[in-house]
Amino acid sequence: MLGTDATAEEQTTDSSITVIGNTGDDITLFGLRICPDLDTVMYTLGGGINEEQGWGRTDETFTVKEELAAYGMKPTWFGLGDRDTATHIVRAQMLAAGYPLSTITEALCDRWRPGVRLLPMTDDQVETHVVVNDDQGRRAIHFQEWWIRHRAALPAEQIVSVGAEEAKPAPGVLAAIAEADAVVLPPSNPVVSVGSILNVPGIREAMSAKTVVGVSPIIGGAPVRGMADACLSAIGVETGAGAVAAHLGPDLLDGWLVDDADAGTDVEGIEVRSRPLYMSGPAATEAIARAAVELAAELAGKRGDRG
Repeated sequence: MLGTDATAEEQTTDSSITVIGNTGDDITLFGLRICPDLDTVMYTLGGGINEEQGWGRTDETFTVKEELAAYGMKPTWFGLGDRDTATHIVRAQMLAAGYPLSTITEALCDRWRPGVRLLPMTDDQVETHVVVNDDQGRRAIHFQEWWIRHRAALPAEQIVSVGAEEAKPAPGVLAAIAEADAVVLPPSNPVVSVGSILNVPGIREAMSAKTVVGVSPIIGGAPVRGMADACLSAIGVETGAGAVAAHLGPDLLDGWLVDDADAGTDVEGIEVRSRPLYMSGPAATEAIARAAVELAAELAGKRGDRG
């Protein structure tokens, strides 16, 4: 989730972007607190991401993972790389020393210099769990186990943000939204990425006062990447660009970008525009982001920012 304090026409070296990162995917393994979404943003914009797989570090090795498995330590399905483990060790030590996640994230970004202000959605512990019913009976498992170990193949009866109701937005989150000229929802999973952020009390309400444009994560009835269709099915939402926009709602969304394959999509109360949405490379990705900001600027000018 991105907030920008400048329109497309005003983007200069003085403009800034705040990224509010999902922490619902966070998990504690081997005594380490792992924050996949925060780290992916940090590594990607800081030049350390494994671009081929879209997560983890480049030039990664897995000696620690292999040694843990040799000791019989579980789980073995989560691929902690050696370079990545260093980040988690730093985070674990700072958490043990009493630092909040927002401060830790800022400290980690001092190394990577991602070029944006990266904020966790909350400093409180929120975890996404999935209720499944398999040969072990009806039970709840961590989202990471469902997503990585089972590849979302176990039908999900329910997706729950454990701890979200009691959580508070991290310091700076509400102020960043209030000060933004526009808010852009990236084409991330609408249930467990964008949805987790919106589940934190106060964030959706703050965003509803701003001009908000989203980019569809669904193209031609299928997820652009990952298994968002399994998450949408769990909450009873059709896997379609229009259905996702309607789920997010016109009280939140002012504009919605869909792919040309979904041209003609109509959602009551939301301005829908079509354009190519495949992120085939940096130039295509930049063009999508620019289109979202330009649409936000246009809609803010037409309607007047509600903030």
